[in-house]
Amino acid sequence: MLRKPLLVLAIASALVACSKESKEPAKPGEQTAQAGAKGGPKDKRPSQLQVAPEDVLTVRSDTLSSGPVVTGSIQPERKADLRAEVSAVVLQVLKENGEPVRRGDVLVRLDETAIRDTVASSDEAVRAASQALDQANRQLERMKTLRASGMTSAVGLDEAEVRRNSAQSELSAARSRAATARQQLSRTVVRAPFDGIVSERKVSAGDTATIGKELVKVIDPNSMRFQGRVSADSIATVKLGQKVNFRVNGYGEQQFAGVVKRIDPAANPVTRQVEVVIELADSAQPKVAGLYAEGRIDAQSASALMLPEAALVKAGDSAYTWRIKDKTLNKVALVVGARDPRTGNVEVKQGLVAGDVVLRSPTSNLKDGQKVEMPAARVASVASAATGAGAVQGK
Repeated sequence: MLRKPLLVLAIASALVACSKESKEPAKPGEQTAQAGAKGGPKDKRPSQLQVAPEDVLTVRSDTLSSGPVVTGSIQPERKADLRAEVSAVVLQVLKENGEPVRRGDVLVRLDETAIRDTVASSDEAVRAASQALDQANRQLERMKTLRASGMTSAVGLDEAEVRRNSAQSELSAARSRAATARQQLSRTVVRAPFDGIVSERKVSAGDTATIGKELVKVIDPNSMRFQGRVSADSIATVKLGQKVNFRVNGYGEQQFAGVVKRIDPAANPVTRQVEVVIELADSAQPKVAGLYAEGRIDAQSASALMLPEAALVKAGDSAYTWRIKDKTLNKVALVVGARDPRTGNVEVKQGLVAGDVVLRSPTSNLKDGQKVEMPAARVASVASAATGAGAVQGK
């Protein structure tokens, strides 16, 4: 009988305690925790993304060029390797590496002492031969007069003619030796054959220059061209006049353009590559010879959807991008193709169509289905400025 009154008292005390807890105000920390628990599902929704016009781009078709790779170096078309044509000591070198020269400028002077003595000796030989010829001519005329009067024989006249002919031959030989000596004397002064710059100086004052020794090299920096090599497997696609885009080591990402000017008819027997000469089409040419260059010949071209590499996100072997459609951000898987080495853009085979709007440089905190807000361009200020300008003109 006592169990029922005890049970009723326990239930009553429990109800009183519950009513007190409901009346006591909650602590600040507990209130924040409750509010966070209630608002938790709402925070999981993606926040709205604000995008500026410069953060997006429109996918368009572009020309995708493909062709064989060409590698080689930049070389001048006009170059001269000046060598010694006489044996002499180098007296003076007037130009250094990198200095510009004009056609006819003196580059190197050689010792001319011995050659000048030879010139003087040959000139004396010419004078002697000339005097001998004059004497032979007078003797011949005398013999002709005597022969006409019958005072000499025909044999004497013939001998006079032989002496005259021999004197003529000796004079011609002396003049030839004198001309050769003067030519040798002129070769002691080495001059620039055309306008250009000195690319390499091979000798210094005091060196002994033998015949054939390299003295100095001169190149024309305005005649640079790309001398490259193409694999024999791809040479069938290379034609004269095809465009070439290439980069030069030392000029960073700067692109140079040219056209195929010449294709060698024979492949290299060791490398099995065919040399091609590419004429530079840009006015801004590399001015340094010997630099390594690599590019691609535009042997084939086709229209394709192109996307900058920065707009792609790669995850392993797959790639995707973020497309904005109906003010909603969508993650779109892509099937990409070749990369255009000229622009760095990548061909998009599947996933996008022309006119789609994508993020130019997506970040890693984007969410699929996220709402996008794109503020309108500030055209009103431009229009007001134009109206103000019209008003001023109207005044």
